[in-house]
Amino acid sequence: MARPAESTGTQSVDRAAGLLTRVVQADDPVAFGDLADATGLPRSTASRLLSALERADLLARDETGGWVPGPLFDVYAVRRTDDDALAGAAAATMRALGEATGETVNLGVARYGTVIQLAQIDSTFRLGSRNWVGTDVPAHCSSLGKVFYAYGALEVPQGELEKLTEHSLTSGDALRAALPGIRRLGYATTVDELEPGLTGVGAPVRRRGAVVAALGISAPTSRLAAALDETGALVSRHARALSDRLDHIQEGAA
Repeated sequence: MARPAESTGTQSVDRAAGLLTRVVQADDPVAFGDLADATGLPRSTASRLLSALERADLLARDETGGWVPGPLFDVYAVRRTDDDALAGAAAATMRALGEATGETVNLGVARYGTVIQLAQIDSTFRLGSRNWVGTDVPAHCSSLGKVFYAYGALEVPQGELEKLTEHSLTSGDALRAALPGIRRLGYATTVDELEPGLTGVGAPVRRRGAVVAALGISAPTSRLAAALDETGALVSRHARALSDRLDHIQEGAA
């Protein structure tokens, strides 16, 4: 009796993952025959799976024909290096903004169609914001996300948007209409749009004019909403200071 498609598909994934793991963990390129022997796979099956992994850029062959990690691993490594460098360069500015406001400070980048939080300085208040690093939130409900939409780092979605609270923007048109004001002010805000009682303010961080990140703070609405203009100007100043630092670092590395 033939195995169910789901079982067969899962088995193929497991076998491909086993091949990928052996190549990635190896110190040197791995010969095809060694992979087939080590996994116990028929050579035709091993060849088919390796070819699929190669097409997906997960594996590649060196000049001798040995299997090595593919280009996607290089892309990931470069991005991680860039992320770590950006977070390191922003640390002093983030601490200064945290000391000036006492609120939670976040640094985020636009990636994979959403906002990835790279680093955070926690609030000094007992009633503060949560740890957002590694948390995925809808970009249209985030002040950092609105910054990326305003400056073209994220594409404005079409149609309806997820409504998390009664204050959330619910359409791409509504979001698009808010972007000129963000560019004019130089910062974006969210008030009770992600969750009731939470307000955020974010500003663009540039490297040689291009927006590469966003710096922001989040706090209970009861503390922050009444001072959005003052807070927006403060966050913008710190974002510009970080932008200047990034340009200086890049010039020094040139």
